[in-house]
Amino acid sequence: MTESAIRAQLEAKLAGLEQRLASIKRDVTRSHSIDSAEQAQERENDEVEEAIGVETEQSLRDVKAALARLDEGLYGICERCGDEIAPGRLEVLPETVLCVKCAQ
Repeated sequence: MTESAIRAQLEAKLAGLEQRLASIKRDVTRSHSIDSAEQAQERENDEVEEAIGVETEQSLRDVKAALARLDEGLYGICERCGDEIAPGRLEVLPETVLCVKCAQ
């Protein structure tokens, strides 16, 4: 995969994550029902959405870091051992920082 294709894939993933996070923030800040039973369910849903939001924020940081590594010429190099990360692994997890061996 070429550098421009990798960058395009990461930027598309970044845009999708930003949209997801904006949607989660909208959902969490909406007003709740006046019915107490519905309100309890809505609050439980809010907790789940907040957890998803935290995971989404982490994914955003990971993708931004991958773009920075691409800019620095360090993309595809394992942060732990310094070996090359297999292209197949990068296709599946383009923001990964570890080779398969170090990830285990």
